This record gives sequence, structure tokens and C-alpha cells, in this order.
Amino acid sequence: MQLGVFLPISGRAAGPDVLRDAAQQAESLGFDAVWSAERVVQPWEIRTPYPYAEDSAFIVPPDRPFLDSLSCLTFLAGCTERVRLGISVLVLPYRHPLYWARAAVTLDHLSRGRFVLGVGVGWMREEFEALQLPFEERGRVSDEQLEILHRLFHQERPSFEGRHYRFGEVAFFPKPLRPGGIPIWVGGEGRPARRRAGRYGDAWFPYPVLITAEELREQQQEVRRFAEEAGRDPDAVQLTLCRPIEVTEEPVEQDPRRLRGTPAQLVDALRAFAELGVHHLALQFTVPRWPERRQQIQRFGEEALPALRR
Repeated sequence: MQLGVFLPISGRAAGPDVLRDAAQQAESLGFDAVWSAERVVQPWEIRTPYPYAEDSAFIVPPDRPFLDSLSCLTFLAGCTERVRLGISVLVLPYRHPLYWARAAVTLDHLSRGRFVLGVGVGWMREEFEALQLPFEERGRVSDEQLEILHRLFHQERPSFEGRHYRFGEVAFFPKPLRPGGIPIWVGGEGRPARRRAGRYGDAWFPYPVLITAEELREQQQEVRRFAEEAGRDPDAVQLTLCRPIEVTEEPVEQDPRRLRGTPAQLVDALRAFAELGVHHLALQFTVPRWPERRQQIQRFGEEALPALRR
């Protein structure tokens, strides 16, 4: 099982020096990928429940910096050599597909094929309202964008006629470096997201705050069924996921729904996901301040990663 770590692209520490240090630390410790979160604009008042925290409250205060994901990853392409560069996740309806597809392919080439494209439909109604976008249409908009992306990556003269997007034949070069295109990991936890992953994705990439390995196994079976219904090989859709994680100084009582404990305890907890067949697990260390978070990442990398590689 591959392991990735989220980057500090938001908060007071976010900036070029910290980003470079975080990516190079992850690379030197042996992580397989670094991941960047996504935000275009943050309203001062958010009424939409945040689905990725136990208390449903968004974790970044509105007066804190939040850098652009694709720009940060492009910067880090020149600061790293091996580690993969992923976005978790690009909210598809926020940008026109012809624009962001060009940015994604540029990053793919500048990183020499290390970019991983996590995609999602978005969750914050207030952000959609600020961008004057239809929140209720976000799923259908995203499906059209993924259809368009496949044509841009694989056709000489792509065109498209849909409900939300339409354009005549266009030139789109360069194509992605890898023959299959940029890996598309479809985020989201609900049934529509699992259907989307089965139909379009190279991987299903949920972020369950609380989940056991067995619960994840049951949900992945539905992804496989959706892939079969779409005429695809279900083995072509990998199981990947994001999880919050906390490294403690002393052993704590274990809850199979959480990743919390000493490095030795976390090794045991993570092995359950490896045995399930998880291809990649992106870890979000939950310490609010970057210096303490960096220490947790360092400790995990030194004490847990080697054991998980054996």
C-alpha cells in the first residue's frame, strides 16, 4: 500500500519555504505522494455542514491564507524529483473543463508524469453561490466534464455537445505523458460518487472520517458493480482513500473507525487497510499548527513507514 501526506497549503504557515520543506520532507522520508487540498473562495459564514470533520465544522478559519492547489503543485514539481503530486480534490464545476484540463496537462508534463488528478463535485453550497454556479447541478456538470476530459486526452479533434458544455472541434496538445492519460481518482463518499468512480475513474478516492476496513470493503464492491455495468474491468478501478490521522506519545485505546495512536499502533491499524487491497492512503495529520504537524509527520515517517514497507 502506498502512502501520501497532505501539504500545508492553508493556514498562517502556507508559503513557498514551508511548502518546499514539506514536500522535500515527505520525499526524503519515503512517502509516495504529497496532496493538496482545494478551495477557490471561502465565505465568512458557512452554514453547509462540513462532511470531513466529526463536528461538521470547516477546519480553516476564513481569515487564514488558502493557496491555489494547482499553482502549489506546479511550484513543487520543480522542488522534488520522485514523489507524486496529487490534488484532493479538484472541484470540477468551479472551472471550465477546457481551462483546467490545460493546466492539468501542463502540470503533468512539468512534473514528468507525476501528477495525480483527484476530482469531486464539491460540498459547500455557499462557495457555489459566490461563484454563481448551480449547486444542485454539480453532479451532472461533473459527469460532462469527465466525458470531455477523456476526449481531450485521447482524440485528435475533440468536440462535445452536452447540456452544460458544447464546443466544436478543437486542438488540445500536448496530450498527457502517460498513454492512459493522467490518473483520475474520483472522490466522494455517497452512491453517486461510487457510480462516477466505476464509470470514469482509475480509482475511487473517498475521505471517510470514521470507517472500518470492513465497511470500506462493502462500499468498494458497489464501485466494482458500477464499473461492470459501464462495461469496464472492475479491477481497473483501484481502491484509494484519504484519512485523518493523529500520532500520540503514549498508547491509546484503539477504535477501528479512527487512525489514532503511537506509530506501532498505527502500523497495526493501517495494515488492515493494506490487507483489504487499498492501493494508496493519503494521510491528513490533524494537528492545527504546522511545526507540531511536521514533527508528527517526521515521527510517523521514521517509526511507522519502515515497518509498513516490510
